[in-house]
Amino acid sequence: MKTQRPTISDDEHVVLKFRPRTSAHPPARQDDHTPAKASPAASDLSRYEQSRDEGDEFRHRMLANVAAFAFTVALTAIGIWLAVSIADLRRTQDCVLMGRRDCARISVAPQG
Repeated sequence: MKTQRPTISDDEHVVLKFRPRTSAHPPARQDDHTPAKASPAASDLSRYEQSRDEGDEFRHRMLANVAAFAFTVALTAIGIWLAVSIADLRRTQDCVLMGRRDCARISVAPQG
């Protein structure tokens, strides 16, 4: 049995050129060979610079980092506890569904 493949003509394939955005203006047409000029406002980064007189809030950043780390550790611990609890419940449920009667764990405290 022959497999049928669709016939594709070369007219259906089109390759589009990627032109990165370098300015707020639309890119120049392909017919125009002059390069697009970047506006001076786009290349000026002085508005993002911080003056030397302003203090770097090191203490605030460190407290935020410690808080984020504590939150991440707590979230990880809760996730591990939840996974272990679900696995334990699943083992108990599988035991009960098999018809066994000794499924519950009995903890024995050491006497002494």
